[in-house]
Amino acid sequence: MKKIVVMILPLALVFVVSNGFAKVPEKLVKEVHQKVLTVDTHCDTPMAMLDDNFDIGIKNSPPQSRVDFPRMKEGGLDAMFFAAFTSQRERTAENTENAYNTANRMIEATYAACNKYSTLAEVATKSSDAARIEKSGKCAIYIGMENGFPMGTDINRVKEFYNKGVRYITLCHSSNNDICDSSTDKKGPEHDGLSGFGAEVVKEMNKLGMMVDVSHISDKSFYDVIKLSKAPVIASHSSVRAIAHHNRNMNDDMIKTLAKNGGVIQICLLDDYIKDPDTTALYYQKRKELNLIFDTKFDSMSDEEKKVFRNEWKLLREKYPKTLPTVADCVDHIDYVKNLVGIDYVGIGSDFDGGGGLDGCADVSQFPNITAEMLERGYTEEEIKKVWGGNFFRVFSAVEKMAKHDL
Repeated sequence: MKKIVVMILPLALVFVVSNGFAKVPEKLVKEVHQKVLTVDTHCDTPMAMLDDNFDIGIKNSPPQSRVDFPRMKEGGLDAMFFAAFTSQRERTAENTENAYNTANRMIEATYAACNKYSTLAEVATKSSDAARIEKSGKCAIYIGMENGFPMGTDINRVKEFYNKGVRYITLCHSSNNDICDSSTDKKGPEHDGLSGFGAEVVKEMNKLGMMVDVSHISDKSFYDVIKLSKAPVIASHSSVRAIAHHNRNMNDDMIKTLAKNGGVIQICLLDDYIKDPDTTALYYQKRKELNLIFDTKFDSMSDEEKKVFRNEWKLLREKYPKTLPTVADCVDHIDYVKNLVGIDYVGIGSDFDGGGGLDGCADVSQFPNITAEMLERGYTEEEIKKVWGGNFFRVFSAVEKMAKHDL
């Protein structure tokens, strides 16, 4: 008996770390991470792809971008949703058309990048594509749309964007639009939730088999969507409000309602959505200044001025360092959802290139660190498989199956 104790005790000591969890060997982390089908359901990299100086087919470094095909491979990421993001502006015909054109340019840039690097990546449109493309050794690139602003009030554009490969629409962004109220519009609600046009958008998305994304929308808009949608919905990049008290995050009742609906919340890696910010920090103040410029002046800037502004945004953390939340802080959100509603309703949506990035997960190459943290907390391989893609693709498949096929 004494010999057995002597043999086991050193191993126990080796695998205990400061956070109180047992440290898992790197080899095991790599084996588990490579075995599961992984998807990140939200990045804003298409914005960078409109810059002629950015090449997604070569390995870059932050702050230029946190995503490229080589680092996706390095980080064992099998699939990713590239968001065609447009910021909300005054709802004039001209601004709507500009947003429509910008969204189309991002979609075209995504196809062009995958065509240029066809041995590395392929555009995916069906839930089953990710597994097929992963087996070929390539990354599956799905297309989402962040903000329904490019739709204006033209319901036909929903199908138009679906036909171009868009598989989810985040109904609004930081301000109200013609579809619904935002969770962060400083003017408050405009429609008291989902608008009449917004209801038609949700119905059309259900009909087409396009996922409804409830990230960014107001609480009332969320409940309106849940009541109306016949298919489960997603929160492509949202976190837990009980931990980080931002209106963008979901409260307990919303998470419970989402789970009852059969949907999934994809935990966002943006610092303020993971941990409440230090509002006295210089970084916080400077970011607030840049946000004000973006909200009030960006649209009227020249192309060169926009380029300078984007670079300022990219260099923000470098100029004004701040203590970022950690991978452990992120997994606290996964734990919370697991304990609240079960492991079947949570995943990961990084928001890389849109503000996402943590200490220990600064870009896509470091995604195995999240797997390591889950393993150290005792998550099983099956649970990790669900978090990294199983839950999301279950929802994606359900949305497809519920769609009408007489399009």
